[in-house]
Amino acid sequence: MKDLKNPVLELTRRRFLGATASLGSVAALAGAGLSTVSLPRAFAAEPEKPKEIIVRAWGGSWVDSLKAGVSDSFTKLTGIAVRHDLTEDNEIQPKVWAAVTQKRVPPIHVNWDTTTNATKSALRGVTEDLSDLSNLATVTELAKPVGLDGYPIVNTYGYVYVLAYRPSAFPDGPPTSWKALLDPKFKGRIALYNDGIGFHFPAQVAGGGKVEDIPGNMQPAWDFITKVKEQRPLLGEDPDFTNWFQNGEIDLACTISTNAREAKKNGVDIKWVVPQEGAKFETDGLWIPKGLPENELYWAKQYINHALTKDAQQVWLDGLGLPGVVPGLTPPADLVGDPSYPTTPEDFKHLIRVSNKIQVENESAWFGKFKAIMQS
Repeated sequence: MKDLKNPVLELTRRRFLGATASLGSVAALAGAGLSTVSLPRAFAAEPEKPKEIIVRAWGGSWVDSLKAGVSDSFTKLTGIAVRHDLTEDNEIQPKVWAAVTQKRVPPIHVNWDTTTNATKSALRGVTEDLSDLSNLATVTELAKPVGLDGYPIVNTYGYVYVLAYRPSAFPDGPPTSWKALLDPKFKGRIALYNDGIGFHFPAQVAGGGKVEDIPGNMQPAWDFITKVKEQRPLLGEDPDFTNWFQNGEIDLACTISTNAREAKKNGVDIKWVVPQEGAKFETDGLWIPKGLPENELYWAKQYINHALTKDAQQVWLDGLGLPGVVPGLTPPADLVGDPSYPTTPEDFKHLIRVSNKIQVENESAWFGKFKAIMQS
């Protein structure tokens, strides 16, 4: 992938003539919330449209919601097809980085990524700056990546790693602590992510440690995870949790509330809590790899700009049950007042937040340690 000088400034006569002929369609896009990004006056017209753009996404209800809220409406407004690449985020990352190093065009146009993973790519210098997106003027502070210059990433929503549970397994009331995972009756019937994401921080507290000791002393977390390993947890990715609950294979799981809610929508009796030790709060975002042809970069930016409109966020995040970055969104009726849908300072007091810088510097080691414990 090429580390080009600003492609917006590299204006050919053919591109200029083609662009000026389509000023009318630019006005139409602006009226539909796809206003052009801030570009030099000579390039203010609409550049050539690619047949498709490729957006990396997570599978299951995640991609279904993105398609319904953002991709389909983007295609309707622009005529550009959106292809969703379901390669896992940690798997696509080295492919994008390799494309940068080898000066090749990247394999995707837009990466839907965890903010921590995206920060790694931003610090590596492989992300395009998105500061010129017009809809950034109307989003909340949650959209801004902390500790980075400009907008190499745009955060699009937040989410909580809850303790999801099957109510029939708790006749005396919902679990109040992550220590419920250690109950012998749940052996072989609990689930975690296969790298432990979302679980390291509450495990630190459940193991007797403190959040402020992260990352210097996380032995309490590893000790607690070692105990959980004896419970023979199922390990997987987002779609697995929904399937496991639907198939009656698990009673407890550390997962993003979206996955539990999807199982509930499919008729499974399931609930979730933020335990007394707290739960991890995180954000995801969208970013664009460097090296795209200039017209494709323009339309990739327009895709992200569209994802920051109220209409797109309302549909997209209704499907996921997550709070977005555009003011005035209406929470789904079933999530009003739910701890997994934080909207007030009081809501955030019960959530664990660790800086992205600390996570970037340590996440690979944490994942490795978790996997080593589970494989021991």
